Amino acid sequence: MDVVDIKPQIAQISEPKIQPVEIEILPVVYDIIRSVEKDPIDNTAKQKESAECSQKVLELQRTLEAARGTIRKLQGIEYSKEEQLRRLESLRKQLALKQQLIKKYKNVQF
Repeated sequence: MDVVDIKPQIAQISEPKIQPVEIEILPVVYDIIRSVEKDPIDNTAKQKESAECSQKVLELQRTLEAARGTIRKLQGIEYSKEEQLRRLESLRKQLALKQQLIKKYKNVQF
């Protein structure tokens, strides 16, 4: 029986659990555009529309901040694209090797 030395190339990092976030940006953007397109003649109506539009812009900002916060929590986001691809390839090689070892040990008779 051959002994294979497996040395992990990448340190095992515990993966933080991130809850999926539903981000609906387009409806808010659509509402903002509709508010801007409205052209009320009355000054009080203009002020009301302006206040509503400001509220919608603040809502959009909060939504975008929530999205940014979620993205910052993703594992590996601090690495460049090339480094991520290198790490992915390394993990794929490790997986293939482990799958081969599992097949090999399943066939071994004790």
